[in-house]
Amino acid sequence: MKRSHLPLNALRVFDAAARHLSFTRAADELAVTPAAVGQQIRALEDVLGVVLFRRTSKGLELTEEAGAGLAALRSGFLQFEDAVQSMQAGQSSLVYTIAAPREFFAAWLAPRLAAFRVANPKVRYVLVDGEMTDFTEANLDLAVRWTEGPGDLEGVQLGEAQWVEIGEGDWIGWPGDPDPCGQAAADEPAREDAKPPIIVSDAGQAVAAANAGLGRVRVPALLADGLARTGQDDLGARATACRRAYWLVAPRPQWRQKKVRDLVTALTVQG
Repeated sequence: MKRSHLPLNALRVFDAAARHLSFTRAADELAVTPAAVGQQIRALEDVLGVVLFRRTSKGLELTEEAGAGLAALRSGFLQFEDAVQSMQAGQSSLVYTIAAPREFFAAWLAPRLAAFRVANPKVRYVLVDGEMTDFTEANLDLAVRWTEGPGDLEGVQLGEAQWVEIGEGDWIGWPGDPDPCGQAAADEPAREDAKPPIIVSDAGQAVAAANAGLGRVRVPALLADGLARTGQDDLGARATACRRAYWLVAPRPQWRQKKVRDLVTALTVQG
């Protein structure tokens, strides 16, 4: 059933005028002029088709029709306030829903979330795999994305925008590497038909393949220390500049929530 349009602003003005029985005092409460109060009341009377106030020798008084609806109106405003508080309480809760690539979660995010929970033991996490998960559909608080910037979202870059090459032999391709044959890294001539002999679905599989000796791969430097085989050469010395980086992002309203700001601060301070 379609809901009728409610003149909520005019009803709010009516409630104030009814409590004070004065357009002037209602105007002071609402930070508007008495003329604006009178205009809202007349507009509401036109919509409702009833007279709400009468002027008498003793001052302003409510009509019978106005008094009949006042209790229900005030009850409705109290329910509005309860609804707003409930929505605010839900967004200030200690449950975080976060989307992140699984390899990034394993290599970088998980230990930092654990440290945050040690300092905030009532915190709970819901982790969603996949960096492009829709914020609304998944009810996300934050997402980690491998991208050139936050786009239309608010965000902060995590770590340096750098590649690290791991392994030897044939190139291993994965969707996050726009140069899957390493032509730019190796300063080789570009070939339109060049395709890597091994293609995997994400950076985690790429590192695993390189560690197993299947070839070499370029992966984000932020992942390398956590996922690369122990005993390798200094990976930092093998880092090269990259246009992409991991970004911690959220829509602006969520980014402004206290709980989100607290977690973002903790993650970025830890580095």
